[in-house]
Amino acid sequence: MTTWRFILRLFLFNKWTLTLQVGTAIVSIVAIEHAVALAQREVFNTLTDDAGTSLGVWTLCAILVALALGYSVTFLGDEMLFRFNWFTLASLLRRNAFDHVLELRGNRSLPASPGEAVSRFRGDANEAVLYILDFDLLVANVLFFVVAIVIMVHISAVTAIAVFLPLVTISVIIHAMRSRIRWYRQAAREAAGGVTGFIGEMFGMVETIKVSNAETRVIDEFNRINKKRGSTSLRDEVLGEVMNALSSNAHYVGTGILLALLARAMSEGALTVGDLSLLVFYLTQVQAFSREIGGLLTGYKRVEVSVDRLLEIMPGSPPEALVEPTPSYLWGRLPEIALPSKSAQDRLEVLEVDGLTYVYPEVGAGVHDVSFRLERGEFTVVTGRVGAGKSTLLRTLVGWLPAQRGRVNWNGSQIGDADRVLVPPRCAYLSQVPRLFSERLRANILMGLPEDRVDLPGAIMSAVLERDIDELEAGLDTLVGPRGVKLSGGQQRRSGAARMFVREPELLVLDDVSNGLDAETERILWERLSERNDRTVLVASHRRMALERADHIIVLKNGRVESQGKLDFLLETSEEMRRLWAGETGVGPHSSSESGLE
Repeated sequence: MTTWRFILRLFLFNKWTLTLQVGTAIVSIVAIEHAVALAQREVFNTLTDDAGTSLGVWTLCAILVALALGYSVTFLGDEMLFRFNWFTLASLLRRNAFDHVLELRGNRSLPASPGEAVSRFRGDANEAVLYILDFDLLVANVLFFVVAIVIMVHISAVTAIAVFLPLVTISVIIHAMRSRIRWYRQAAREAAGGVTGFIGEMFGMVETIKVSNAETRVIDEFNRINKKRGSTSLRDEVLGEVMNALSSNAHYVGTGILLALLARAMSEGALTVGDLSLLVFYLTQVQAFSREIGGLLTGYKRVEVSVDRLLEIMPGSPPEALVEPTPSYLWGRLPEIALPSKSAQDRLEVLEVDGLTYVYPEVGAGVHDVSFRLERGEFTVVTGRVGAGKSTLLRTLVGWLPAQRGRVNWNGSQIGDADRVLVPPRCAYLSQVPRLFSERLRANILMGLPEDRVDLPGAIMSAVLERDIDELEAGLDTLVGPRGVKLSGGQQRRSGAARMFVREPELLVLDDVSNGLDAETERILWERLSERNDRTVLVASHRRMALERADHIIVLKNGRVESQGKLDFLLETSEEMRRLWAGETGVGPHSSSESGLE
């Protein structure tokens, strides 16, 4: 998608308010400013007895006051429209980009750090939108320019020619500098994003930095990249100011040329004082227009950079998706969040996995040709050594990683896009490290669901979280997350589990949910997970309490199914299962370190 097509698509999204903004600019710049200039001309002519109208000085002054009031009203309207269009269009870009970020699978992470992504959402979205919002001034100034040139030609043809020279010169210079303008802006944006991302990483790794005694090295690295940001930003700003300086100084050069050309005409009486004031006024406005043309030509290359940077965080999406019409809900009531409702097709009777394969291209590890079957109400455990492929299997099953081979059948029907199909109310997935927002615990669990339509107490009990909530100062209303109460790893996992349970999915997929729990809490958690016959549970774990309660166990070794069945059967027939069991319980010839289990 070319830059001009992007600009057109964005304009069409808010075409009525943007057109109205252009209209107010035309009224204030073309109509009112021309009227002010002509009225001012008559004032000077009246004072020098060269009046071409019967209106007196005070009448003309009253007209100027009325025009000033009219200009204030139109300026206020233009500013309100400007803010409305700015917020709406910037929100459109950010929402569309964020929607596609949320659809990225586990193997397609952001092409930049979170801090860099924030820089793009903020700076690049504004850069693109603010450029478009300046087009009302462009249209109005073009019309003003045309009318002014017609009037100047009527007064003095030589004047009109003199006015064109600075404008043409500035356009030629900027056209010659276009590639350097783009390169400087690209470097400045990337350097600023690098600093933002590094700051985020520093705050997220404070403990690691302190334990490694690396404070000095981290600060030195921060100073290095910040110095690079400063130098690249300085080059970008200096180039922009040089372009502005050329445009601005062209005004003074043009004024000097105009006065020199009109000196004889003034001495011979061919021009009145009012004519001179009108010509100087028009020259000032036309030269300001030349500055804006220079800014627009410079800004066009910067918009190209900003659009490219926004598209980079939307890998796999068509460029048109960035400007796809989408409601932003900046005003009025927010839409009701639809509570997922189960249908007869959502009810899980049997899930069949046949030959599921995913191999990480960078390292060659993964899962190969995995097959198993889940019956409704079964509690199934995937176990194996560290690196056996447990997490990879679960992530591939639910679509976080794209299956390279194999198929998954839901009640006999093959699932196409697992990441879109295996979601609540059909399926919910809990990773090893669930994320909590800096928000109340209640909001972190509900995630927008209406509390009066779900079983929040039941979800909390299933996650064995009730005692932890009682110990929090404000209970469910306690602020948790990065800027709130720091929950332990076990509490974070169980909060994530409660987030799953409150959605009442047919299939629960959990990755090592019991890690970091005390023995009693772990026992209760496995009991509550395994005793609900209306839930089908698939969990990755090496814990004895989980294995003892499992209806079915899948043993992975080097990414393949080594064996599967009930615990007693596996302990009799599988050497790998015996090694895992010994490593978990701490008895027998193999320690947990040898088996690779934590």
